[in-house]
Amino acid sequence: MEPILQIIYQGILDGKHRDVEAEVQAALQACIPAKSILDEGMIAAMAEVGRLFEIGEFYLPEMLISARAMQAGLAVLRPQLKEADVQCSGRVAIGTVKGDLHDIGKNLVLMMLEGAGFEILDLGTDVEPGKFVATVKAGEVQILALSALLSTTMSNMKATIDALKEAGLRDHIKIMVGGAPVTEEFSRQIGADGFAPDASRAVALAKSLLKA
Repeated sequence: MEPILQIIYQGILDGKHRDVEAEVQAALQACIPAKSILDEGMIAAMAEVGRLFEIGEFYLPEMLISARAMQAGLAVLRPQLKEADVQCSGRVAIGTVKGDLHDIGKNLVLMMLEGAGFEILDLGTDVEPGKFVATVKAGEVQILALSALLSTTMSNMKATIDALKEAGLRDHIKIMVGGAPVTEEFSRQIGADGFAPDASRAVALAKSLLKA
């Protein structure tokens, strides 16, 4: 790995967003391909962040600051990626369901997915089933990620899936769900394609859904 890519990698692990921003710019000025910066410096770093989280060496705060550092670098890199027509891992629309205004978990999943090379459409919080349906109808995403932090709003995950069925769109999209009160069993009951208990495993789930 190029030394500057190693610095970007370590900067993301350490959560040093200003350093990452500067080093990505320096890497571009050194004519290192945008795809190499993304794959070797950034996606590899976020994969390591996920691994460290899963073995208990990183906790949510560390994961969050690493994800923010990655986003800082990605903001610099994104125009070059578009110019080079670098293909994303997949497209995901994510939102917290109707009645729920919590977004910390959703935002962390969003950042981890973006760090893994996914293109993200953030629908925000308190998202009506109809907005999810319209997003799927537009045909620009392959995965719908539904979040709920309150047990009282979990039912709106089912309402969203039912709305997709009524619109004849359920078979056109993969649906993943998550949030503090959500379980694997609940995911199966409402007809989702998968459940992720945390942001790290949401990345693995999204990748597996695209292969299914």
